[in-house]
Amino acid sequence: MKTVMILNGPNLNLLGTREPQVYGSQTLADVQALCERACAANGFDLDFRQSNHEGELLDALHEAGRMHAAGTLAGVVLNAGAYTHTSVALHDAIKGTGVCLIELHISNVHAREEFRHHSYISPVAKAVMCGFGVNGYALAVAGLAGMQ
Repeated sequence: MKTVMILNGPNLNLLGTREPQVYGSQTLADVQALCERACAANGFDLDFRQSNHEGELLDALHEAGRMHAAGTLAGVVLNAGAYTHTSVALHDAIKGTGVCLIELHISNVHAREEFRHHSYISPVAKAVMCGFGVNGYALAVAGLAGMQ
């Protein structure tokens, strides 16, 4: 059974309390449970992680690259949070590993502040999803299933 790695970047541990009018009231634990159900429904194992540290996200992407090379990875769903708009390092890691990656945002970043309109992740992502709330995670998993 292939694995879907779901990576969550900075401040996503604050889901449920951080700007609920933007991100909703569901917690990261709720998101993980939603992802477990979505992966089970699509025949995947789940590897779910969150880090406020860019280097840890890079290490996880490198691990995903090794899994990809071994044929055990279905893909990565990455909600890089603010790193989306700042991290050339994440861009390079995605490009360098060759993983199938879906960039995900809970809110519609294009309807928000101007600085959120640019992504370093989009050019190396297979697909980009934003504005579906936390339900976007399940949609991303289903999208990966359709790409197999």
